[in-house]
Amino acid sequence: MRKLLNEKRPIEAMEAHSGLSALLVHNSKYDAVWESSLTDSAIKGLPDIELVSEDSRLATIREIRMATNKPIIVDWDTGGQLEHIAHWVKELERVGVNAIVIEDKQFPKKNSLLEDASHSMEDVDVFCEKIKRAKSVAKDIMIVARIESLIAKRSVYDALIRADAYVNAGADAILIHSKEQVSATEVLEFAERFKENHKIPLIAIPTTYTLPEGHQFDIVIYANHMLRASLKAMQEALEGKAELASVQDIFNIVG
Repeated sequence: MRKLLNEKRPIEAMEAHSGLSALLVHNSKYDAVWESSLTDSAIKGLPDIELVSEDSRLATIREIRMATNKPIIVDWDTGGQLEHIAHWVKELERVGVNAIVIEDKQFPKKNSLLEDASHSMEDVDVFCEKIKRAKSVAKDIMIVARIESLIAKRSVYDALIRADAYVNAGADAILIHSKEQVSATEVLEFAERFKENHKIPLIAIPTTYTLPEGHQFDIVIYANHMLRASLKAMQEALEGKAELASVQDIFNIVG
């Protein structure tokens, strides 16, 4: 991951939720794999509320790591309790994760893209302590602070204040999250002001909006596209409308 960042171009990561989807990403143009709490929960038929056990999450990550040598970025929700974060950072690094993203909402979080959901933000000092504890055990794994101010309908200013604190706490990168529709006005404003004061990588997840050419983000994550594509295909198959891959197509991918 750090080697890719040194290339001074935007890195693109695509979501994978299984060994098969990871193989597809491995053979694609994308630079890295995003392992998402939403898609990992959804493939188990569960809501994205930190309900899936950590051991189950680790099993999925191991499956993905066996399928690709591309960098893996893991969405680790809130990171759990303050006392647990150091343990999980060590476990994630042990299974081959290159970056762990923790978000500054209170446990248990609600998915950021839910309509009309209320989101409880974590105290800045508590989240900074979580970053520090994660960094204290991290060897090469990157610790990414995900800012949910815009999701919680707070201001860009609030997000910038939090970003300053998280950088000072030792975060290796900042992820600014937004569900702004179509345009990327608020994340672009955040990026411009953040880059005036900080040199560490900045990450965006353009699920509901589109980034323009020449944006200032170092990593762009397509966070749920593989699951959404497969869900639509499965629904069409049940309706008898899908164009199916052949069994040979499966063999060609997995052997």
